[in-house]
Amino acid sequence: MIKLGPGPRPGAARRAAAAGLAVTGLLAAGCASAPGGTTVEAPDSAPASATADCDSVTTCYTPSQLQASYGVRPLLDRGIDGRGQTVVLPELAQAQLSPPEVSDIRQDLARFDRLFGLPAARLRAVTSLDGPASPWLASQEEVVDAEMVHAVAPGAAITLVLVNPASLNATRSAVAASAAALRLGLSQGGVISISGAGQTGGEHCATRAEVARLNSALQAAADHHVTVVAAAGDTGAAGEPCSVAESFTGGSFPLVKEVNLPSSDPLVLAAGGTSLIASHTTGTYIGETAWGLPFGDPGTPFQATGGGFSGLFPRPAYQDGVAGIGAARGVPDVAADASGHTGVALAISDGGSRYTIRNSGGTSASAPIWAALIALAGQYAGRQLGFVNPALYRIARGADYHRAFHDITAGNNTATWPPATITGYRAAPGWDPVTGLGSPDAQVLVPLLARYAAP
Repeated sequence: MIKLGPGPRPGAARRAAAAGLAVTGLLAAGCASAPGGTTVEAPDSAPASATADCDSVTTCYTPSQLQASYGVRPLLDRGIDGRGQTVVLPELAQAQLSPPEVSDIRQDLARFDRLFGLPAARLRAVTSLDGPASPWLASQEEVVDAEMVHAVAPGAAITLVLVNPASLNATRSAVAASAAALRLGLSQGGVISISGAGQTGGEHCATRAEVARLNSALQAAADHHVTVVAAAGDTGAAGEPCSVAESFTGGSFPLVKEVNLPSSDPLVLAAGGTSLIASHTTGTYIGETAWGLPFGDPGTPFQATGGGFSGLFPRPAYQDGVAGIGAARGVPDVAADASGHTGVALAISDGGSRYTIRNSGGTSASAPIWAALIALAGQYAGRQLGFVNPALYRIARGADYHRAFHDITAGNNTATWPPATITGYRAAPGWDPVTGLGSPDAQVLVPLLARYAAP
């Protein structure tokens, strides 16, 4: 949810630089599995594509490859690119430029667009919740959100709703910031995607009054036909820390087997994470497993997709009759690529001629992917879709389930903080508390969702 996936192995980057590789080779090196990112300097017109693995296990994907894997490309070819739709991203305001940790989101997106042949992003920022903020300064979390939305729905507008970064220091302030961002966001666009800013920690962190406050804001969004997508979390079957800011620093926190807010609220489309396997030549989908160890970081808040069963909310009507769900709300609803080993390449500018290329990761990537898909479906339908969960489960109950979704049946979300282990759940046929209904095949799913989502 919070932390980006691993960057390149230093050796891979050095070998690429020594060989004088063009952007293509440096991109591949920049998506291998080690901390950091690959800093490159290249003409703005230079194209980039990952054409080969940088080692035998890991590499990232280009936006075009992600589009092909998830069936988005046929929609884009028909002009279904999200135009006329706006995705709202609650984000943490930043005060000081310090690339690559804090960059200029306008420059990041411009680099991203030039590298991958995407149209210029339509970007605006709303600072009424955090007035003193420099509106275009972005954390890497914000870069993930914006570039994932733009990769899948390049015609959609993106609106940043900035909140005070100190809000994540405690559950009370996090709930207040999340509710405020939701109430402001519902007037800004038809889809709200919550990754870092807007998260409030594991369910046990919030009081009844705080849960009710958050639910009221989500109900307001649903009443205004706004879809809310939220990351399921990155600590596997354990809840996120009550001070969500600890997810940035990797600090220790009490381990509780639970799901997270706001993703467990039945009014949210909860997005879990997978490890995508696709062709690095064509982007053709090959397979997926649940995102978890060994493609996570043991002992840190970035190791496996969140998922499980709510201790606060009963099973909603749209999950009635779903095998594997008992009396409680099951999380997540859907999933998409979240592994730092298979994420999409990001571009992060330093404000000059150099920029960092590294991989996305965490359910902070899968949530905006799904938000962008909802924007595509909204354009297809010619309206905002609003609360989409009943429509998605209706599709999953029908004959088109295995055409509209990739059903993920391998992997788990067990997490470890040595010597402790939080035993998670296993992916299985149909819905499961790791990957939900699965990942999208958008060329089938988007028209069905446009048809079945209540007006």
